Amino acid sequence: MQMALQHNFSGFTLEAGTDEAGRGCLAGPVVAAAVILPKKFDHPLLNDSKQLSEKQRFKLKPIIESKALAYAVSFIWQDKIDEINILQSSILAMHTAIQQLSIQPEFIIVDGNKFNPYNNIPHQTIVKGDSKFMSIAAASVLAKTFRDAYMEKIHCDFIDYNWKQNKGYPTKQHREAIRKNGITMHHRKTFKLLLEY
Repeated sequence: MQMALQHNFSGFTLEAGTDEAGRGCLAGPVVAAAVILPKKFDHPLLNDSKQLSEKQRFKLKPIIESKALAYAVSFIWQDKIDEINILQSSILAMHTAIQQLSIQPEFIIVDGNKFNPYNNIPHQTIVKGDSKFMSIAAASVLAKTFRDAYMEKIHCDFIDYNWKQNKGYPTKQHREAIRKNGITMHHRKTFKLLLEY
């Protein structure tokens, strides 16, 4: 049974939750979002984006955007991922999203267990934070919906890889397309694109 999401971790009013999407993909950017929700925000659908259907995520997206005190989304592209690695790119994406918030947060809660301090703002990493805290869940929904929409857009130019469906994740079909057609400008060259290598 799903536990109720908590509103706040730190006690600070301006607490930002941040999360990323696309870490395990073979192609495309890693996308992060940061969200500061109002104290009384509540929505029965809101949950970790992985627990929601695509339809539910896209239904929540405009609700989060209109109700949040502040939100921002950041894309870190595959070239940068190849340059600095996926962990550092994920953290950079979260930092960039936080930096773009129209309100500076007093505290940051981060999904996962890895983060670099940002701007002397206190923070806490929370494993499975997207299923525990509303602002992280909201950030996970925005990161996922923005990334999915982008992958569907570039799918039109590279239909063999079926990014519309797999969103760049390492499905059997995606790997077969790489084997048959080679890689595109969107692929992460430092990733294990084919299993035999």
